[in-house]
Amino acid sequence: MSLNDLESRIDAIEARLARLEVPQSQPAARPQPAVAAPVARPAVRTAPPAQSQKESQLIGNILGWGGAIALLLAASYLIRLAVDSGWLTPIRQVASAAVFGLMLIGSGFALRRNDREYAGLLPAAGIAVLFLAIYGAHLYYHLIGVQEAGAAIIIVCGASLWLCRAFESDLFALFAVVGSYFAPFLLAGAAGSLTDVAIYYSAWSVVFSVFSIWHGRRLIYLLALYLALIGFDMLWRVQGGDQWLAVIAFQTVQFAIFGIATAMFSVHNDEPLEQQDALGHLPPLLLFYFLQYTLLNQHLPDIAPWIAIGSLAALALIFAIARYSLQEQLPGGELLLWGYAALVLFHAGYLESVPKEWGPWVGFLLVPLVALVSIRNEDGFGSRWPIWVAVGIIFTVNCLRIIFNTDIDTVPARQLLPVAYALLLYLGYWFCRQKELLGSATMLLLAMGHICAMAAAIRLLHEPIAESVVWGVLAIGCLGLSLYVKDKQMGQSSLAVFGATAVKVLLYDLSGASTIARIIGLLVLGVTFYVGGMLYQRLLVKQT
Repeated sequence: MSLNDLESRIDAIEARLARLEVPQSQPAARPQPAVAAPVARPAVRTAPPAQSQKESQLIGNILGWGGAIALLLAASYLIRLAVDSGWLTPIRQVASAAVFGLMLIGSGFALRRNDREYAGLLPAAGIAVLFLAIYGAHLYYHLIGVQEAGAAIIIVCGASLWLCRAFESDLFALFAVVGSYFAPFLLAGAAGSLTDVAIYYSAWSVVFSVFSIWHGRRLIYLLALYLALIGFDMLWRVQGGDQWLAVIAFQTVQFAIFGIATAMFSVHNDEPLEQQDALGHLPPLLLFYFLQYTLLNQHLPDIAPWIAIGSLAALALIFAIARYSLQEQLPGGELLLWGYAALVLFHAGYLESVPKEWGPWVGFLLVPLVALVSIRNEDGFGSRWPIWVAVGIIFTVNCLRIIFNTDIDTVPARQLLPVAYALLLYLGYWFCRQKELLGSATMLLLAMGHICAMAAAIRLLHEPIAESVVWGVLAIGCLGLSLYVKDKQMGQSSLAVFGATAVKVLLYDLSGASTIARIIGLLVLGVTFYVGGMLYQRLLVKQT
């Protein structure tokens, strides 16, 4: 008996009982149908449609790839069986593989109406089979020569790009990129002339850049850029010889091709480079820089930094043209430009070009120069943070050299360096507080400024008591200024200076000093601490 039948019978029994309880003199009330109590059913949690669709698509793709791989393995075992039996000659092996690859491509077209992306797995396997058939015919059986194999690879790469559009899958384009740039490694004798390889690689770079712009996928020209730079560098190192000038020329051509492709992609597709995409463009740009600079430093060390600066100017020109064409802000392009500028500034500009004795002064001058470039913008550091990272590293390294008096004996006017750095750090603290930059990290600028100011007293005075007096005046001055500008953080930072002054007087100044010097030192310490405590009390009162 079902649940519905049981509920109906219970309703009928309740209606009869109701009629029997009604007095005979009164007309029986019309029975009202009883409302069945809702039956509690366990809640079924369903996955969101989008999530369920993604999971189904992922599972389907895994199964599809599994099927394609199984077909390839089955074909390989069939070929092996035919070879062992003596029926499948080398020509028949290559022909069978080519036919099998074409059949997989045809099967994908037959199934394309149902699911284009899923059906594209079969042609992708077919393209892989065709590449293997070409390399097998050339490398293992020597059935075709270099020219025939190269022509076949070009045809298969072109077909792969066509399939990329037909099935709307980037997988075919990736096959074409990998197959074309790996061809010189897999074709015996194809890499005989480095100039021919340079022309071959450059032609493919142009093809893939144009196709990437037309297809609307940046990943294609990015992968081509990686393989072009790495592949050509490996080939010329294996071949050896003194052809470094041709390598530099090739790298420069690749830089121009892919730089223009990046800008044209943004303009043609009206798709400015976003910051997330820009981070994907930085590694190949850094790869280009270090590959080329290594060669330049070996053969043209005097002009290597200038060539690096020239590449930065070329990148800035490409960015300016793209920005002018789109007439809008390009945050990703700015990040890419500033990132490359930071690299050139730090490596070619500072490490390779600045003499060690001038390093501290260069580090000092870089901060206001970069600040002037950024001061007109209201977005804080924005996309310019890489250049600030580079400048910060240069400044910090030289600041530590000054504080610890390390390797600065030959620096011109080295006695003034602590004063200059202290003033610049104080100015940076004030600027960051006004612009609300760095947050709590501004305290680090203030602390470094105090340390440089204390180091300046040691470098200039050479008298322990006088140094301690200056330290105490510095602490009181910070407290007084904090009262004037209502900056509690500055007032709190003076406590560290007071503490350092006390330690210095008690452990260093009084050790071995005369009685008069000890009296003077303790008087200075007492007055300084008393005045400091009074000012700090006022600071607390004003803040509350």
